[in-house]
Amino acid sequence: MKTVFSNNIIIIGFGCLGQGIIPLLLRHLDIASSQITIVTNELRHDEQEQNVIAKYDLKIILEKLTIKNYQQVLTPLLHKGDFLLNLSVEVASTALVSLAQQQQALYLDTCIEPWQGGYTAIDKDLYECTNHALRHNALLENKKYSKTQSPTAILCNGANPGLISQFVKQALLNIAKDNNLNIPTPKTQLDWAQLAQRLNIKTIHIAERDTQQSNLPKNPEEFRNTWSVNGFVAEGTQPAELGFGTHEKNLPLDANQTPHDKNIIYLNKPGLSTKVRTWTPILGAFHGYLITHNEAITLCEFLRITQDNKTIYCPTVHYSYRPCDDAVASIEQVVFNEYQEPASTRVLKDEITEGVDELGVLLMGNRKGAYWYGSRLSTDEARQLCPYNTATSLQVVAGVLAGVIWAINNPERGVTE
Repeated sequence: MKTVFSNNIIIIGFGCLGQGIIPLLLRHLDIASSQITIVTNELRHDEQEQNVIAKYDLKIILEKLTIKNYQQVLTPLLHKGDFLLNLSVEVASTALVSLAQQQQALYLDTCIEPWQGGYTAIDKDLYECTNHALRHNALLENKKYSKTQSPTAILCNGANPGLISQFVKQALLNIAKDNNLNIPTPKTQLDWAQLAQRLNIKTIHIAERDTQQSNLPKNPEEFRNTWSVNGFVAEGTQPAELGFGTHEKNLPLDANQTPHDKNIIYLNKPGLSTKVRTWTPILGAFHGYLITHNEAITLCEFLRITQDNKTIYCPTVHYSYRPCDDAVASIEQVVFNEYQEPASTRVLKDEITEGVDELGVLLMGNRKGAYWYGSRLSTDEARQLCPYNTATSLQVVAGVLAGVIWAINNPERGVTE
């Protein structure tokens, strides 16, 4: 049965996620395409983009949102009960949450974004460019909206962060069953943390391997990826960042503890130059980039046990990502050019001819061995399941859709993760 929604949905951004979410919204919500408005700073005019606009007769507003104009552009569009869906880059999440609360509208994003340049501003302390700092400041700024009866605003609910946290919970239940533990499903944060401790989970990798490929020859000056190039380069140039478990004996030589949480550390180098070995089922072991992601912070925090204000248990948590081969080649170009923005970009969509995106969690430490749980989605399967999607985008918009439906059904939960 479809979820009824009688108000409007304003989507910020119209890249692969903005295009991929449209058929899912119309499939699972009782809405018309006339209720959807897209605000984007550009149109690529590629075949998929034009097909989505034409098929669903979408209203497009071409406007680059900035700190100076976002209220002027969005306030006339956003009314009580509407949904502000942020699928963009370089538009500050904290600003949009505040605006949505002011207009009494619902809100969701897939990560906490700063304004343009916020990840790499040279006048900032290195810590201020971390995801831990962005999250800390966002929760601090939005604390007044965290109480019930404020409109629901969900931070960081795509694939990773978002769906991946649900994978961890299910993986813990599966490992408990494999260990013949007859336990009820945990209900509180402490319940989940105590289960992880009981199972001796020491390390959690968000382990992702993308093998999708195109048959188009790659221009040496072009940065290719299966999702937002700007978003990937921005997060890849942030400091590498991870949750640091209580079993760890020594900090890495180039590591710093964050000022607000000693179990979250960041390195004096970017994620695109930091590799870590991990594993996924199809291709086995590989070296992935230790890109900073919000779930490395939130999962470490969620699975933490404290006693007398001292952490007595939490796992090490970090992302290890091997993007598609074209993206790996593109990363080398960015590194060679001292992390300058690429001259041209291409998000692979219809051009993808084959491949799989394996996205899951690898939990290590239990006596029975390591355990991987997640999604192994091929491009062909993704296209069959939902048009205008790749294996990468569908995993993200599935999490977005789940969050949208939850917010509609729970409209007064304040700011939540």
